[in-house]
Amino acid sequence: MTETELNGEYDAWLDSIENDEGYYVECDEGHGWLPPRRVCPDCGSRALSAEPLPDGGTIATHSTITVATPQFEDDAPYVTAIADFGPVSVTGLVRGVDPQDVAIGDVVGLEVGERETTDDRAVVFRPR
Repeated sequence: MTETELNGEYDAWLDSIENDEGYYVECDEGHGWLPPRRVCPDCGSRALSAEPLPDGGTIATHSTITVATPQFEDDAPYVTAIADFGPVSVTGLVRGVDPQDVAIGDVVGLEVGERETTDDRAVVFRPR
């Protein structure tokens, strides 16, 4: 798969989140992954189906970035987190809360926002 194809699938996944139709792919063995996937990395199954993402996720880990690279300097300080949404883990930016108040176990919703520095779309978590 070319980089253009991968970016196209990622953009389509972001579009699905913006349209409240976020999904993950699941194999017939129940392993969940974020797209793009053509084969389950756990069992090798090619029988993948699109399943709806849960409405909320739980922050499993997070990091506050106070000194960013030039690519993200206008975003700092910002919190990057990994949140568990059912069988998949999603990486995103935590917004709508003071960085010092973000904690493991916080329940968050999933949406699409933009990076301050680049205006690129990004996965965003907001407290529920």
